Amino acid sequence: MYAYVGCFTTPQRKARGKGISVYHVNASSGHWRLVQIFPTLDNPGYLVADPTQNFLYACHGDGDSISAYQIDKSNGHLSFLNKQHCQGDNAPHLMIEPSGRFVVIANGPGIALIPREKNGLLLPLTEALVPQGVEGPYKREQGLGAHPHQVIMDPSGRFLLCPDKGVDAIHLFQIDLKNGRLIVHDPACTKTRYGAGPRHMVFHPQRALAYVINELDSTLTTYEWDAIKGRLIPRHIVPTTPPHFTGDNTGAEIVISADGRHIYISNRGHNSIATFQLDPQDGTPQAIDWQPTQGEKPRFFTLDPSAQKLFVANEDSDTIVEFKIDPGSAIPQASGLIISTPSPSCVVFCHSI
Repeated sequence: MYAYVGCFTTPQRKARGKGISVYHVNASSGHWRLVQIFPTLDNPGYLVADPTQNFLYACHGDGDSISAYQIDKSNGHLSFLNKQHCQGDNAPHLMIEPSGRFVVIANGPGIALIPREKNGLLLPLTEALVPQGVEGPYKREQGLGAHPHQVIMDPSGRFLLCPDKGVDAIHLFQIDLKNGRLIVHDPACTKTRYGAGPRHMVFHPQRALAYVINELDSTLTTYEWDAIKGRLIPRHIVPTTPPHFTGDNTGAEIVISADGRHIYISNRGHNSIATFQLDPQDGTPQAIDWQPTQGEKPRFFTLDPSAQKLFVANEDSDTIVEFKIDPGSAIPQASGLIISTPSPSCVVFCHSI
């Protein structure tokens, strides 16, 4: 398969990236071999592949664009298709909604809908909306107001949820596919703890539960999810760092295992991957381990398609570190494989021919 690595590139971010890096991943040895560095607009920080894995899309930090690329499955190479404006200024996340007709993007101050054609090309946006909310207490991270940091559909595909670290809320929408519009749900949002800074969330694969990593207060919140009414009900909150850690930290990424038994979280500051075991009766998380990421500022991590390996992007250390998931404990263990790549911020795996 191939691994596509997003990064940051600009001096303002003290970054060293040059564009999207493409690696061939050997199926038997696991070795990563660089096959292409594709120059892009500044800061291709987050990537997503379409369901066919024929096309790759990037949003760009500190910019107002989303870009589209075609994937050559014979060698993994990218070729540029086009770009569109997203009416934002610092997009951190994007996704393709279930019908495949629209790319949904957290564009900085809000959310935008951008149509896509079957040939992968992007069309001009049909909606750009800035949600309502009151800025949180942290001037540097929340002083500009709304800043949705993720766009995610609920398991039913009916609701779009957007954790917003700027106004301490999780916004709820429905997507009008016919007209390319966002419909504000009632209630329009679920408020989080003041100053929490909700960043990313996942849904439990079997239970009506959602889990949110709060960036600014380094906590993990458990919510019940009412899929009929479209409501999040907070039930439980725990810190993401160990009790003995007294330094500064911000939460970053969250992943849930396919069997719904464990959650993994990255801590920037403590520089660790935290493993939480989920109670088999009610889904409540309990921390069981913290593994050092062997680098600084683990902004992103992901499981590979086999779900047996976990790859951590240490943004400030210019490394991607491989961990193998222990089949008994489910705790990730560093394998010794470290890929050197500048200012990594995202990894997307795609199968070759």
